[in-house]
Amino acid sequence: MTNTDDASNTDNTADAAVALAAVRLLGADVLAPYALTGQPLPFGEAEAVRLALDALPPVQPPPAAPPAGDEQTWVLAWSDWGLVTLLGATDPAAANPTVRTDPTVRTNPTAAPDHAAPDHAAPGQAPDHAAPHLVTPADSLPLQPPHPQGPPLCDDSAPRHLPPTADDGPDGPVREGWAPWSVRLGRLASLALPGLDGPVHEAARAGALGLARGASRATLRRDFATAARITRWLAWLHADGVPLPLDPAPLTNYIRLAGGDGGRLALDTAIARRLLGLEPV
Repeated sequence: MTNTDDASNTDNTADAAVALAAVRLLGADVLAPYALTGQPLPFGEAEAVRLALDALPPVQPPPAAPPAGDEQTWVLAWSDWGLVTLLGATDPAAANPTVRTDPTVRTNPTAAPDHAAPDHAAPGQAPDHAAPHLVTPADSLPLQPPHPQGPPLCDDSAPRHLPPTADDGPDGPVREGWAPWSVRLGRLASLALPGLDGPVHEAARAGALGLARGASRATLRRDFATAARITRWLAWLHADGVPLPLDPAPLTNYIRLAGGDGGRLALDTAIARRLLGLEPV
């Protein structure tokens, strides 16, 4: 083999590694076109997502929510949950799942399942063990992973910068002021898609006022990237039929025009516009 061939193989390997990492970084957003249109996921794209999850499997068991757990790891765990769950909803090959427990071990597609259905953590509770996962017959992809612990709840009556606080004891609900809470929800914006629902979405429904305040504050501070992520949740709530204290359509359009050409911002505003019906699907 020539040096040119060696260099070409090296480049291809590097490109593949970057592509797999990009899938994991985008999370469920890599499947947004199919979630928004209802179109089935092509086989090649489904395989790419599976390869990414196989190369970089989700952490098990999922970490606890902040402040008990590390926020970055927790956000990534939710991103993984969204990607795996949405893949199961959009991939036609997911119709006949099998079961396994270890996401790092490839399943024999001809073997009969020998585990019970997966355990799901109760909303707001962190699972303390690795549960079995549903997987496609041809693959080791977990289709219905246990979700991580839910986020703190927004407390509109608390000081806006209140950190996560459990006033009712260690087993009570954790509440947070709307300013840090809305930013935290913004970091989970890849979950604001049709086909996904869980503790984060329930927290968003209960915290519509906090999200509206957070989006307005970020816009006034010209932090358009954060504003776009939070406003995307407002667009999702609008599509979900939740009454909102402000109209997210003009806010989305303003952020799109004033926020510049950043790729992440463009993606969030494009998805928000689709959810709001401002662009044809």
